[in-house]
Amino acid sequence: MRTTGVAVVMVMMCVMMAQADVKPQRDFNLQRFAGKWYRVGLAYDSPAFAIYRDKVKASMGMITPLPNGNVNLTMWDATPLGCQSKVYQYEKTSVPGQFTYFSTRHNMVKDITVVDTNYNEYALVLKHKVFNREYTQVALYGRSQTIRSDVTQRFTAFALSRGFPRESILTPPPAVNCPPSGSGR
Repeated sequence: MRTTGVAVVMVMMCVMMAQADVKPQRDFNLQRFAGKWYRVGLAYDSPAFAIYRDKVKASMGMITPLPNGNVNLTMWDATPLGCQSKVYQYEKTSVPGQFTYFSTRHNMVKDITVVDTNYNEYALVLKHKVFNREYTQVALYGRSQTIRSDVTQRFTAFALSRGFPRESILTPPPAVNCPPSGSGR
């Protein structure tokens, strides 16, 4: 019993240290980060994700800064039920480029870190949560649905460095008409 307790503590310390070494974009600028982004790459370590892997399409999001420093993120995802939109409210933290949000789906707070961005082309974002076990997601966002291969390689290298198996890293095809044409986006 005592050995199990020590092992659990050691694993938790390793998890906290692994998350602690992820730093947000230096001198993160929310106003420059605002606007339209496409999620063109995804690495997700949830076992339940594997069955949906081939069905995932690139999604589009709109980042809207709020006067208090928080952010609204509206995401459009192509699903079997059609194009669905959802609004997430990210709360700023004391560290620029790091946010939290409350997931109503999982009934918990999740951490979001903008790890790397050049603002006009790509952004690497890390999402972290603990839910029955630790889950992490890395997303590659682009200002367009096509991204340079060296940026995709940087995303893959970052995901691999975080311990993701190669098969959990994907660059989904673009969604067709999501959000629908004429929706003002």
